[in-house]
Amino acid sequence: MLIKSAEQKDYASLIEIWEACVSHTHDFLTQQHIDELKPLILEHYFDAVSLFCCKDNSGKIIGFIGVAGGNIEMLFVEPTFFAKGVGTFLINYAIDNLAATHVDVNEQNPKAHGFYLSRGFEQIGRSELDGQGKPFPLLHMRLAKVVEAD
Repeated sequence: MLIKSAEQKDYASLIEIWEACVSHTHDFLTQQHIDELKPLILEHYFDAVSLFCCKDNSGKIIGFIGVAGGNIEMLFVEPTFFAKGVGTFLINYAIDNLAATHVDVNEQNPKAHGFYLSRGFEQIGRSELDGQGKPFPLLHMRLAKVVEAD
């Protein structure tokens, strides 16, 4: 596997991975929610983060991560590559190269919560609403080895 900076020409592949992943992991979202989020991601969110994609040996994009201000804002893996180390590879890259120490996870996505716990994150808070003000609670997490400054 190889990690490369994502370019705008990659966005079509990234949004396909996002939609496939969300369909597998975010069963609390309706198709309407997904349809509302898709243009926001394409037109705004991808450009608001340091965006990196993971490619397999053939050069196919199989996952991606976006980090801003030390926060993992997005991490999505092609479902056929779930549990094959892609997510961990991307997280380790973000921690080592992008100073990522925090992430918010949808409470209704317990597998993602468990995934981050198993990668050294701990829950430090909770919000009733997501970033768009929708009633999808978020669990706030940080890398456990990080010591917060007072």
